[in-house]
Amino acid sequence: MLVKTKAIVISSLKYQEKSLIVKCFTLSDGLKGYFVPSAFSSKKSSQKAAYFQPLTLLEIEAQHKNKGTLEHFKEIKLAAAYHTLNTDIIKSTIALFLAEVLHHSIREEEKNESLFWLLETALLWLDTHEETANFHLILLLEITKFLGFYPDTTEKEYPFFDTQEGRFTPLSGRHCLTEHETVLFRKLIGLKFDSSQKVFTGAERQILLKILLDYYSQHLDGFKKPKSLEVLKEVFA
Repeated sequence: MLVKTKAIVISSLKYQEKSLIVKCFTLSDGLKGYFVPSAFSSKKSSQKAAYFQPLTLLEIEAQHKNKGTLEHFKEIKLAAAYHTLNTDIIKSTIALFLAEVLHHSIREEEKNESLFWLLETALLWLDTHEETANFHLILLLEITKFLGFYPDTTEKEYPFFDTQEGRFTPLSGRHCLTEHETVLFRKLIGLKFDSSQKVFTGAERQILLKILLDYYSQHLDGFKKPKSLEVLKEVFA
């Protein structure tokens, strides 16, 4: 079946000398894998490796056979050309980190249009704004809405957050954050991308990042901490 859709590049893996295996989160079909036979060829081609950087926004035309094998692109073009995301070291590190998180979080070939639009909107925001210190934290939390474990905030005045139950509680238990961690987490829940970037110190961001990755690990089977985590920590140190 010939499909025209938007897609976000999640990962690309070099195969032999000139080829790539690319995973994309598509608007039409959710997560799909593609084989790109001449990504590193010297010949002119619309399917060049440069199109497959982490979180690149594409418009694709592809042949989807839906047989559990790798699909093939027919045409590719940029849906939006980033101005700073690929050249700014902080933003490109954030993109690499988030792509790894998504790689370990989105596994099913089921379309999730709401998650796609969230990611596209967020990436375009990141590309056009300079104050981005809290961006990855806010987006990680927002993504949980579409993965099914966003925190229950009906009783968020309680002093502890139970990460296994995903709710605030009056009593501390085995899976609860400390009171200080809960204060930070509650503050994060109230933030938007345009909120002041100065609400957290660098140390507090590190605490929140650990909380969020642990939270993902508890709720997603087989979730792996991104290899780019240490690079991200260095960038925001």
